[in-house]
Amino acid sequence: MEYSHSDAELIQQPIGYWSWAAYKAIVTRTRAALAGIGTTQPQWWVLAQVARADTVKTRGDVSSLLRNYLDTGSATMESEIDRTIAQGWITEDVDGRLSITAEGRAFYDRAAALQDELWAERHTGISDEEYLTTLKVLQRFIHNTRGHAWHH
Repeated sequence: MEYSHSDAELIQQPIGYWSWAAYKAIVTRTRAALAGIGTTQPQWWVLAQVARADTVKTRGDVSSLLRNYLDTGSATMESEIDRTIAQGWITEDVDGRLSITAEGRAFYDRAAALQDELWAERHTGISDEEYLTTLKVLQRFIHNTRGHAWHH
């Protein structure tokens, strides 16, 4: 790969710009790929939370966990949960407990395979060590600027 600047010049580049550019590229690619199979990124998050759960999750559990993902917000997450139910991928009982349907499981498997392909695409030419270092450095930037980020 050819980089935008020499190493001496890269060391002077603003992290804010490059982290934003990486975010934009990754999220745009992910959302376009998910749209190609008929879903949104927040619907994928909902489906994954229900499909992977060791114990039954409620609407409140899922909404409160996901509302901070990419600044989605509570109202958007509630709407995306409703849309995931409307798609027939999950059901909700009177107590707000969410369950995956057979159709939802099949769609989850398809979307999970796509996510695996996207992961491999993003990580091409990047070692596990480089990836680990990158995440640790980004977390240090967040800490050093008194920011807050959390991902389960």
